[in-house]
Amino acid sequence: MLLAAALCALGAPAAAADGTPPEVTQLQVERTDQGVYLSAAMSFNLSDAVRDALARGVAVYFTAEANVMRDRWYWYDRKVAFASRQFRLAYQPLTRRWRLNLAVGGAADAVLPGSPTLAQSFDSLPEALSALQRISRWRIASAEDVDPDARHNVEFQFRLDVGQLPRPLQIGVVGQSDWAINISRGVRLLPGSAK
Repeated sequence: MLLAAALCALGAPAAAADGTPPEVTQLQVERTDQGVYLSAAMSFNLSDAVRDALARGVAVYFTAEANVMRDRWYWYDRKVAFASRQFRLAYQPLTRRWRLNLAVGGAADAVLPGSPTLAQSFDSLPEALSALQRISRWRIASAEDVDPDARHNVEFQFRLDVGQLPRPLQIGVVGQSDWAINISRGVRLLPGSAK
């Protein structure tokens, strides 16, 4: 019994070291006359538990958030803009295709029943993940939100939103590392320039 426990303990780190840790591989923020735009590329793998849930027809939701914070030397940085997007990844068993939905609309996009969404279908899960892992020219702030003479920081976060899973599944996944995809990165937006 003791030997089996020791072997399991030795095997756990090796299994975790197999996959690459989730990360933001590229993050670019551009300031234009129309506002501030964010482009990002992420790298992460879905665990076997997430893949199994998707294959059984459970939709999985991902949330991307961006905070634009203005530097203040005398107090905490002030939040001047916030943007959120929600992605829905699902497998369609009848067509054997993967579907990725992205909410469209205002700054706080959400995939809600009846809300307008952009949808794209893919033949395989790797193709769908490739599209999910890239965000291109997402408007996170309007030009009026950002003072051209001040320094700002942009904080980007991307996570698997377990709160959107069906209730019975939520109970089982709380605290499990298989369902933990939470990556973030920050970048400075310099006054009067694009980065």
